[in-house]
Amino acid sequence: MSDEGIDALGRFAALALECVHKEYPNKIAHVMQGDEDIAPPRELTPAFFGCYDWHSSVHGHWLLARLARVSPDAAFAPAARAALERSLSAANIEREVEYLAGDGRVSFERPYGLAWLLQLAAELREWDAAAAREWSRNLEPLESAAAARISEWLPKLAYPIRAGEHSQSAFAFGLILDWARIAGDGETEELLSETARRLYAGDRDCPLSYEPSGQDFLSPCLAEADLMRRVLGPAEYADWLESFLPGIPPDDSSVWLVPAIVTDRSDPKLAHLDGLNLSRAWMLEGILSGLPAEDPRLPSLRSAADQHRRRGLEGVTGEFYEGGHWLGSFATYLVTGRGLPAP
Repeated sequence: MSDEGIDALGRFAALALECVHKEYPNKIAHVMQGDEDIAPPRELTPAFFGCYDWHSSVHGHWLLARLARVSPDAAFAPAARAALERSLSAANIEREVEYLAGDGRVSFERPYGLAWLLQLAAELREWDAAAAREWSRNLEPLESAAAARISEWLPKLAYPIRAGEHSQSAFAFGLILDWARIAGDGETEELLSETARRLYAGDRDCPLSYEPSGQDFLSPCLAEADLMRRVLGPAEYADWLESFLPGIPPDDSSVWLVPAIVTDRSDPKLAHLDGLNLSRAWMLEGILSGLPAEDPRLPSLRSAADQHRRRGLEGVTGEFYEGGHWLGSFATYLVTGRGLPAP
């Protein structure tokens, strides 16, 4: 990787290092059964109490694991490993499992946070280092609890969740399916593949012109297409995509999908649109990877992906904590090619 690329990864790592053990400000989604449930975030969820909310803390830790694994000799790697060592102790994870199992928390961080937790588990499983193997063993009880929670939910999910924020089902399914394949969990992989086909295989004419909504950080249409390339073979996927997104032009145009405009990066909801540009970029690259090499839509998909990549990365400044506590994770997912087939 170029020096410029390493510098960018260092900036992303710095954003996570700044927040993974920063307890406040904090927005918790905490179901209480009584006064005994009143406690600060560091006691409720001692592994993942920073970065403003639980799911951002989880993918902040994923960011550190990802970057320390792919760039083990980078200047930021020792600090990343130290942060992971502090957070992913057996005692901290034991408390996280207890919290997840608490009364009234059956839908806690489902599906978004649980999907990122499983991505963290996948990253540790693929990391060939003694410390990472220890952290993976420590995380395993929470990994198993998260997978079980998802597996219990999927057969009861009668309809997809097509939101552009945390509740979206297609994005989470993609992360979890990748985890299942890395973890060798064939049962979860089969359940997810069957559920994806049940919920999405018959979809047609996704209204891409309706996107984005004003505070999206995920595209409902592109996330579904990025999921289905994980489930369908190239020829079947090419046919499905033609029906699902018929407006992709067979040239090198990018005007069919323009990046979102961010009007105020100090507003936590409006700043979501920086994340949308980043996630659109990696979803477009995912769609590209699922199509046959001769597909005429490849140039326009590449053009739109490149445009969104540039615009999205411009927004990862860390100037405002509203975006700085999470956008580094999205940037890291994009620039390191996570979720794409191995070359």
